[in-house]
Amino acid sequence: MLITVDPTAKASLAEQVATQIRYAIARGELASGERLPSARDLAASVDVNMHTVLRAYASLQDDGLIELRRGRGATVIRSGNASFDRLRTLVEELRDQAETLEVPLDDLITMIKGAR
Repeated sequence: MLITVDPTAKASLAEQVATQIRYAIARGELASGERLPSARDLAASVDVNMHTVLRAYASLQDDGLIELRRGRGATVIRSGNASFDRLRTLVEELRDQAETLEVPLDDLITMIKGAR
């Protein structure tokens, strides 16, 4: 699992780390029961402060995706493969509807990026 951060992005470094791990879980790259790198190791590989990784891990724990145990690290407790598959289906349906309405793909992408 390769994690990169952009210090100039709007999202905090912790949010960027958490989002990338969240996507890795959703795509099935990280399976239930799999251990994540220690906060210290991940911080060193991403070149961020260890507390940044701990905040990311806390966010993932709050979302019910990982379990944190002192001295044992972080473990994935919920795989999101089914969720990712459902999202892929929804995206394909959206793309098909946009084609039917003759909405250019670039315009659709702009709409998605602007949606909050």
